Amino acid sequence: MQVVRTVEALRTARKELRGSVGFVPTMGALHKGHLSLIQRAKAENEHLIVSIFVNPTQFLQGEDLDAYPRKELADTTICLRAGVDILFMPSIDEMYERDELSIGAPAIRGYILEGEKRPGHFDGMLQIVMKLLNLSRATRAYFGKKDAQQLALVTQMVKNYFMDVEIVPCEIVRDERGLALSSRNSYLSEAGKTKALCLSKSLKEATRLIRQNELNVTTIKSSMHIVLQEAERVEYIAIVDQEFRPLSSIERGNTMILVAVWIEKTRLIDNLWL
Repeated sequence: MQVVRTVEALRTARKELRGSVGFVPTMGALHKGHLSLIQRAKAENEHLIVSIFVNPTQFLQGEDLDAYPRKELADTTICLRAGVDILFMPSIDEMYERDELSIGAPAIRGYILEGEKRPGHFDGMLQIVMKLLNLSRATRAYFGKKDAQQLALVTQMVKNYFMDVEIVPCEIVRDERGLALSSRNSYLSEAGKTKALCLSKSLKEATRLIRQNELNVTTIKSSMHIVLQEAERVEYIAIVDQEFRPLSSIERGNTMILVAVWIEKTRLIDNLWL
C-alpha cells in the first residue's frame, strides 16, 4: 500500500494503476461501516484508493472540527489489511488555496433537512468530493446510505457536471443492537449509546406500522416521536420521496424516513429506505 500526502504524489501513484479503480472518501476514525465500503470497492474493482481528510469547509462555526476523532495509525492499519492500493492523507494546505473557487449546493435540496440545520455544510462537502473525485479519477466511488442527503447531492453533482464516475450507494451498517455506525458514536458514553438506540427503534416502529398497512405520514411520525422521547432533542423526522419532496402518504419503493436527534450533546442521524 502506498501512503501519499500530496496531490503530486497521488497523481503519480494513480498513473501506475491500470483497469478499474474504486474510491472510498472518508474523514477517518474508520469503523465497520467504512470497512464495508472498502471491501465492496475492493471486490468490484481492480484497484482501490481510500482518502482520509477531515474537511474543514463542511464544518460550521461551533461544530466539532477540532474534536473530530483522528486515528491515523489505526486507520492506516485497517486500510493495509483491507488491501487498499493507495491511501491519500493530505493536509488542509494541500487541498485548499486562500482564494478558492466554490461550489454551491442546489437551492432547494441543498437547504432542507440537513442543509437547513447546517447551512453551508453541503457547499463544503461537494467542494471536497469534487476535488477528490477529480484526483482519484475513479471508475466507481462508494458512499453510505446513512448520509442520504449527501449521497443524493453527490449523485446530482456528478450528473450536473457530467463527471465520468459511477456513484455506488451502500447499505447502512449497524452494531449488534441496531445503532447505525458513525465516527461520532465515540463521543457517547455507554448510557448514551443505549439512549441512541431510539433512532433505530423509531424506524422499526415506522416499519411495523407500514407492514400493518398504515400509510399516513402524520400517524407514523406521531408514533415515532413517542419512541424518540429518550433523546434530549428531536431535530426532525422527515418522510420524503427520493427527490426529497415531502409525502403525505407512504409510497412503497419511493420513500425515505429520515431522523436527526441529539444525545449527550452529539447530533446523530439515521434513516430507512422503503
